[in-house]
Amino acid sequence: MVRIACLLIGYVFGMFQTGYLYGKMHGIDIRLHGSGNPGMTNALRVLGKKAGAIVFLGDVLKVVLACLLVTFLFNEGRFYEGDSLLWMLYAGFGSVLGHNYPFFLHFKGGKGIAVTAGMVLVLDWRLTIAGLIGFVIIVAITRYVSAGSLVLIGVFLAGWIVLGQTGHLSLTTVRLPESYGIVFLWAALAFWRHRSNLVRLKDGTENKLGSKKKE
Repeated sequence: MVRIACLLIGYVFGMFQTGYLYGKMHGIDIRLHGSGNPGMTNALRVLGKKAGAIVFLGDVLKVVLACLLVTFLFNEGRFYEGDSLLWMLYAGFGSVLGHNYPFFLHFKGGKGIAVTAGMVLVLDWRLTIAGLIGFVIIVAITRYVSAGSLVLIGVFLAGWIVLGQTGHLSLTTVRLPESYGIVFLWAALAFWRHRSNLVRLKDGTENKLGSKKKE
């Protein structure tokens, strides 16, 4: 029941569509511009750097708040002790589901990368640094945000397993396989949501950072 509760709490927080709401505040339905995605990358492309930064921070904040809430509710506010990491993983995955598939927008949301970045930030500083370095290097070289985003996801998955197998996560050996399963599903969902980007990357037609996507 705790797992389901964490997923539901995360989903509710994840449904707060920062990009969509920010666009509405400025008289724009972001779903009708650029890629049609209400996430951070499209907000950056359509509304500018300030909008991109605000949307990114909003999407990071919602998963942080979800993690704080489930920790206080189900782990007595004790962070990185007991099962807190597991409950936060469930809340984070729920947040991604809420962000990607918000029911009030007919289940058409973002791709969950900013939410994932927020989750990595909460979970482990080492994963945060490694993921950030990987993202920045790939985007700086290729100017493909999608490629950098998928590298971030890959670092999250590989890094989590390495930390778990080397005893650097505050989870019991009984909980570790479950946590691996959640992170694997998380990564699989991210690649699924980026399937069209992968096709465009293969064909060389993916939009680069700083370019304007045709309407």
